[in-house]
Amino acid sequence: MKLGEKSAYLQGLAAGLDLDQTKAEGKLIGELLTVVSDMAAAIEDLEQECARLNDYIEELDADLGDVEEILFDEEEDFDDDEDDCECDCCCGCDDIGQRMLMCANCGETICYDETLDPETLICPACGKSAAGEADAKDE
Repeated sequence: MKLGEKSAYLQGLAAGLDLDQTKAEGKLIGELLTVVSDMAAAIEDLEQECARLNDYIEELDADLGDVEEILFDEEEDFDDDEDDCECDCCCGCDDIGQRMLMCANCGETICYDETLDPETLICPACGKSAAGEADAKDE
């Protein structure tokens, strides 16, 4: 039996008792039954909304699965592109318009665009000047 049905059953039982609504006990029981009825209706509404949201979540989960499939397939393609990189670095560059520099401080391979001045590069690994420190050691 659902909550709404149970609430209606209790109201029927109370009506069969012929409670005197002018007395305090009759008023209390009548108000309690009204509250129970209102709560049952609210809970049934929440259960319906919860079921609707669960269906929506299942749809989103299926859509997310499709997106993950697409992303993972593209990521695999991206990994293939990294293998084509001839500079043996981790950036996945394509060597077109790219230059390489080994950081004098930490030895990290740095790929940079040919339009940049290598003297001004800061190593992303150690945060120091990639070429400037090397120049100071050469002097």
